[in-house]
Order: sequence, then C-alpha cells, then structure tokens
Amino acid sequence: MKTIAMIAHDGKKADMVAFATFNREKLADYHILATGTTGRLLHDKVGLEVEALLSGPLGGDAQIAARVAQGEVDGVVFFVDPLNAHPHDPDIQGLLRVCNVHNVPLATNVATADLIISGEAL
Repeated sequence: MKTIAMIAHDGKKADMVAFATFNREKLADYHILATGTTGRLLHDKVGLEVEALLSGPLGGDAQIAARVAQGEVDGVVFFVDPLNAHPHDPDIQGLLRVCNVHNVPLATNVATADLIISGEAL
C-alpha cells in the first residue's frame, strides 16, 4: 500500500476537507499520514483512516520530512497558505526541500493535488 502525507495550514483546512471528500475513494486505498489537526479533520469529517502525527508547529512537518527522507512516503499533499506567516517556516521549508531531494511528488495547492491523485504519479 502506498503512503501519502497530507498537511494543510489553518487557512487551507477547508480546502483539504473538500479535496479529501471529493477523492475519498481514491484516498481510502492509501496509508495516510497527516499532521495533527489535519489528520483529525480527515478522520472525523471525511471518514478516512489516518496516522496522525504531531501538529505542524509542534514538529509534525519535521516528522513527515523524516519519513520522506527514509523512503516511507510516496507523495505529499501540503496545502500551503501563502498569505500568512508561519512561525515553523524552517520545518515547512525543510519538508519541501526533502521532497525535492528525494524526488517525491509534492502538491501545494488543490489544482496540483487533483492532477497527482487523478494520474499515475502515486
């Protein structure tokens, strides 16, 4: 079973729930990792089984980056809110960097996530 990591900044959590609801059948075929609040939303609102890690600001982004570096993640959906500052930005940048270093598909918005989930990227 392939693993997908799912993360959404606070301003993008509604987009993540909408994306996951629309793609629920496809996502049910994946092992899903998610940061804390996003994971709870995916479980409670969409009904997906999720391995919830720490919240992003408490180290969840770094936990996912480590799993990517270990080859345990096949793709990342990270809905980034570009209009707000984030105190844990170094962790965010680290995750984006490790996805690029390890050539792991990374969607930072709904349009790209739709392309990844509907194609053969994962």
